[in-house]
Amino acid sequence: MHPLPLCTSDFPALRRNGMIYADKTDLIHALAAGRSWIYLARPRCFGKSLLVSAFQSLFSEGLEHFSGLAIEKLWTDRQYNVVRLDFSRLRLFENSVQFDRNFQSVLISAFAPLGFEFRNVPERIAFFEHFRSWLMMLPPDSLVLLIDGCDAPLAAHLDDGRVLEVVRRHLNDFYAALRSAEHCLRFFFMTGVASFMNAGIFPALSGITDITRDPKYSSLLGLTEEELAFYFDDHLTRAEKELRINRDELLQRLRTCYGGYSFESEARRRVFCPRPVLNFLNAPEEGFLNYWFESGGKPKVLLNFLKKHNAGDPFFFNKTHQIRFSELTSARDLQTIGIEALLTQTGYLTIRSHLSDGRIKLGWPNKEVELSMAALYSDELLGGEILDPPGIPMLSELIEFGTLDDIARRFNDGFQFVDSRKFPIATEAACRASIELFLKGAAQMPDVESRTAPGQNGIEVRAGHRYWIFEFKFAAEPQEIQKLLERGKEEMLSRPYGEDSVKRELRRAVLVFNAETRRFEKWLEVDAGGD
Repeated sequence: MHPLPLCTSDFPALRRNGMIYADKTDLIHALAAGRSWIYLARPRCFGKSLLVSAFQSLFSEGLEHFSGLAIEKLWTDRQYNVVRLDFSRLRLFENSVQFDRNFQSVLISAFAPLGFEFRNVPERIAFFEHFRSWLMMLPPDSLVLLIDGCDAPLAAHLDDGRVLEVVRRHLNDFYAALRSAEHCLRFFFMTGVASFMNAGIFPALSGITDITRDPKYSSLLGLTEEELAFYFDDHLTRAEKELRINRDELLQRLRTCYGGYSFESEARRRVFCPRPVLNFLNAPEEGFLNYWFESGGKPKVLLNFLKKHNAGDPFFFNKTHQIRFSELTSARDLQTIGIEALLTQTGYLTIRSHLSDGRIKLGWPNKEVELSMAALYSDELLGGEILDPPGIPMLSELIEFGTLDDIARRFNDGFQFVDSRKFPIATEAACRASIELFLKGAAQMPDVESRTAPGQNGIEVRAGHRYWIFEFKFAAEPQEIQKLLERGKEEMLSRPYGEDSVKRELRRAVLVFNAETRRFEKWLEVDAGGD
C-alpha cells in the first residue's frame, strides 16, 4: 500500500516519498494559468497548506514534482520568484508594538532573498512606504505571492475588538502596498478559515476573487467519495477486514463521522475532511474516533465570541439554522457578522440544503463535529462539572446496560449542576435539549437523535443491543406529574416504531420533569410498567 500523507503539508516531500495524492491538479491549473488575485477559505484540517505548497512547487520548480498528474499535459509557463508567507506565525503577541515588530520581521525574512531590506532607512519613512517603493521597482509579472492562514491573527483574537482593529489596520497597510505595486505580481493566492476577505475589513483587497463558494472549486480541498474509493482502495480494504464490515457499511460510517461538508449554495457536492479520514485509515482497528478537537484544541476564543453574540447559550446547539446564502459572502465587519455565517465559514456548520428565496439550511456536517460541539456546550451547561466522574459507570454504559432508575438518577445529577439563572429549564424543549447535551457530551457516545415531530418531545438513543426511546413531559405544577406520566405512557403505546425496534431490544420510557424541584420527579418504563 502507498503511504498515507499523514501530517504532510509539503507537496514535494509527499511526492518524493510516494504518498497518496488525490489528483486535483486540473483545478490547480485552472487557477494558476491566469494572472489572478484569489482567496479561498476552508475549515482547518482541510489541506490548505498542502495546496499552497503545490502552488509554490509549480511556480518555482515547474513540473518537477507533478509527474503523472493531470497538470503535466497542461502547464507550459516558466518559473518565477515565489514568496510564501505563513500568518499563523503572527497569532501570538502581547500588544500592538509587538505585533508590528513581528509582522515586519516575517516580511523582511521572506522578501530578503529577493533583495528587500529595511536597514539604514530614514526614520521618517514608514516601513510599508519603503516596502511599497521596493515592490514598485520589481519587473512586471516577476513575483508569485502565496499567503497561508491569512486570517490566523484575526481568528486568534475574535473575542477582543480592540486587538482585532490593531491587526486589521496593520494587515490592510500591507495589502495596500501590494495593490499599489500589483504590476509585479504574476499570481496572488491566499487561504484562510473564514471569508474575512469579503467582510469589509480590508478595503485594499476589494475586487479579490473569492472562490470559497464557487461550485467549480467545491472539491478543490477535501476528499470526494469517488476520490476516497479510488485512491485509498487498499486502505479501505484493510479497514473492512479489521472491522469485519463490508465496503458499503464502511463508507456509510465514514460519511456519517467525517463527511458531510458542502461549500456551495445548492449543496450538490459533499466532501470529507481529509485529516480525520487519514487518521482513521492509519489505525482502523481503533474504530471511528473523534479527531476534531484533538487536532486543534477546544476553541475557547470561539466560545467567548459566541457568548458575546448571544450564541453561548447551550440551547443554541439544538436550534434549526436558516440564513440567506448572501450572508456568507456579504460585506460585514467582525463585530456584526451573523453567528451562523461565521460558524459556517469556520466549518462548525455546513450547508445542508437549498431552500426558497435564496435561503439555505445549515447543520452540523457530521457526528465528529456535532459531538465535539456538544461536548463544548455540555461543559458550559454543566458549569465545568463532570457528569461521569471517575469510578462510576459512564452514562453511555448505563444506557447500554443499566436500568431506567440508574439513567434517570444520572440525568438528575446533571440537572443539579445547571445554573438556573443562566440556563432556566422552563419548557419541555429546554428539558429535552439538556438531556441531549448530557448524552452527546458524554464520552463514548451512543447514537442520539431528537424526535421533534408534532406531539413528540423525545430522544432516541441506540447503544449496543438496546434502542431507547425517552419521552419527556414538563410539569409546571406538582399536581400535574402523575397525569402527565399516564398521558406519556398512552401516547407512547399508541405510536408505531421503526426498523430499529426489530433489530434491537426496544426500551420505552416516560420521564416527568418537575419545574419546582428542577429534576425528573417520576419516570416509568412503559413495557415494565413501574416508576
